[in-house]
Amino acid sequence: MSLQNPSDSRLLQLKQWLSTLSSPAIQPDSTRAASADASFRRYFRVDGTDGATYIVMDAPPSQEDVVPFIHVAEVFGKTGASVPKIIAQDVEQGFLLLTDLGSVTYLHQLNADSVHKLYMDAIDSLVLIQTQSQPDVLPEYDRTLLAHELMLFPEWYIGKHLGITMSDAQTADLNKVFGLVLANNLAQAQVYVHRDYHSRNLMVVDKGNPGILDFQDAVFGPITYDLVSLLRDAYIQWDEELVLDWAIRYWERAKRAGLPVNPDIDAFYRDFEFMGLQRHLKVLGIFARLYHRDGKDGYLNDLPLVMEYTRKTAQRYKELRPLIRLLDALEGSAPKIGYTF
Repeated sequence: MSLQNPSDSRLLQLKQWLSTLSSPAIQPDSTRAASADASFRRYFRVDGTDGATYIVMDAPPSQEDVVPFIHVAEVFGKTGASVPKIIAQDVEQGFLLLTDLGSVTYLHQLNADSVHKLYMDAIDSLVLIQTQSQPDVLPEYDRTLLAHELMLFPEWYIGKHLGITMSDAQTADLNKVFGLVLANNLAQAQVYVHRDYHSRNLMVVDKGNPGILDFQDAVFGPITYDLVSLLRDAYIQWDEELVLDWAIRYWERAKRAGLPVNPDIDAFYRDFEFMGLQRHLKVLGIFARLYHRDGKDGYLNDLPLVMEYTRKTAQRYKELRPLIRLLDALEGSAPKIGYTF
């Protein structure tokens, strides 16, 4: 709904809450949209009487919970990473007032000239967070959760988006690949994992770059997950040579920092690739679900890139070839509306 829509009861509630704040005092009528989100959360930018701008999160309690965001903001904030500070909160209503990290995302700023510096900043920040990881602070990224995410691919991408029911043989092939991917993921060292550490959630800031957003789903899980989110981004693609170079630079920094990455670079890169395949399959399912369940079609344009990542990874490892056979069989059934394979 637009900000001017009088039937937007949540916005009216939010403005009423803002009017009760005294430090900082906020101008409720300055409320304007700040960013879109793939969830039910909304973000607004507001002006304070102190001349600063702030961000307000609107998380309807019936669909979202602000408590994980509050917890992870504290955990990540203590590492020294740049995350929004929570200025005021109303957990019952689902409102948070946050410091404003600006409006320039990595996605808007990335180009051939800026990318290396920005990605090195992001890698340094990632290592900073990972080196302070502790078990039992964040939910565990365990087999149940990883397997559940993989199942989004057959349920939403194959079943709902393509409208295909797989044969028993195809299902067996896919489950075999899932087993290989899960075995690799679960064998990796565990650290704090943002889960969406990519160009739309990283902000270009003057001090402590990058500013990190959308971390409420953070978990304790495989060490390569956030790196693959960053370097095999669903929204922007880089040459394989660059990706390999950045992955090696991360690996070198991680080793120097004492992180338990695989000491063999080839084995580390295999971990990176298998972790990427888990994420790509999950994302294909999520993007399909966002369209078919939630009516959000903007992510359909990003399906081809994610599928390209999926295919290229599977083609590099003979044990993953059953996935290529399955994708080849499905390809003729893909929708022909600008977002096919």
